[in-house]
Amino acid sequence: MDWASYRQALGRPRGRLGIRLGDVGMAAVVLVAVELSVVTGGGAGAAPLDARAYLLGAVLVLPVLLRNRYPRFELLACSVLLLLYYTFDRRDISPAPLLSVPLYDAAAAGFLVAAIVIPAVYMAIGLVVVELSNHSGLVTLINDFLPSIVVLALAIGLGDAVRSRRALAAETAERLRVAHEEREAEAARRVAEERLRIARDLHDTVAHAMATITVQAGSALHVLGDRDEKLRGALTAIRETSKHALGEMRATLGRLRQGTENGANEVTPGGLDRLPALRDAVTAAGAPVTIAVEGEQRPLPPSVDEVAYRIVQESLTNVLRHAGPAARATVRLCYEPTALGISVVDDGAGAAAPDGDGRGAGHGLTGMAERAAAVGGEVTAGPRGEGGFEVSARLPLVPG
Repeated sequence: MDWASYRQALGRPRGRLGIRLGDVGMAAVVLVAVELSVVTGGGAGAAPLDARAYLLGAVLVLPVLLRNRYPRFELLACSVLLLLYYTFDRRDISPAPLLSVPLYDAAAAGFLVAAIVIPAVYMAIGLVVVELSNHSGLVTLINDFLPSIVVLALAIGLGDAVRSRRALAAETAERLRVAHEEREAEAARRVAEERLRIARDLHDTVAHAMATITVQAGSALHVLGDRDEKLRGALTAIRETSKHALGEMRATLGRLRQGTENGANEVTPGGLDRLPALRDAVTAAGAPVTIAVEGEQRPLPPSVDEVAYRIVQESLTNVLRHAGPAARATVRLCYEPTALGISVVDDGAGAAAPDGDGRGAGHGLTGMAERAAAVGGEVTAGPRGEGGFEVSARLPLVPG
């Protein structure tokens, strides 16, 4: 058992009064000092040295046991008991052995006025009583009282020094905490500014390309006229998809600008209410999509609704990229009492990626897993035994 363990054991409060083993040890030390003073405290008018004198000396020390939780009460109780002792059955004992520890505790706890006034009153009363009783000279009085005054003053000074040191340590710790929080806030601000700069650059680059695609698709539709309905459907899907993508990019940039001018009003996250439009776009692009809903359809928390839509969107994008021509996809939404189940299955047979699962290239699956984890859900994906690929997700309706 090391020193730290001993200190912890001695300093652990016990019982309703919070008495520590260290307090018991300190009370024992004070008891020995008081009893020694009782033994040597004879003189004219002093009570006899008997069992009663020893017992009263022990009673004086009892409040020291409460020094941990009630330091002011400890000082007041010891002072009152000492006054009663001097009044009814006194021995000529010095107040220093009894009051030194309570004075230190009171000063260390911040009760400096009481720690100064009480011993000052005792010393003044003692000087007057001794002078009236014994008619001692000034030199004798100084010789009798100076050691006790010095001991009591040292106890008060030491307690106040400990209090000041503790206050300085607490102030230093608070300043360090504030400085740490300021550094973290500054780092977060710089990260946010860098994210916003990257988002702006990405927006400027991709938005130009999307706007060009939209214009070119519209021009092709105008030139095509009423000929070739299948080609018109594909061009219309291209135009609408590029418009939606451009709108989502602007909304995402607006989210990064939250707190800046007009930033909050631009946030329009995608939810499952946009699933029919996504189905039509993917179907027009060449991969027919079927949507099946199980359970009672109901509104979802905004964060879960957006994550669900993004998972379906990324899964259907992978169908277009990897499933091959003439692939078909089925999206199943299962509304459970506490969760939403999502399943996106296709019957394609696209070329295998380097990791062998046919969809492992890029960051699509990783992004889906991260989005699901952000709301306390999970995503699994992999090839099916009968062919094709399946993405399954389970999202709690109370986001975690």
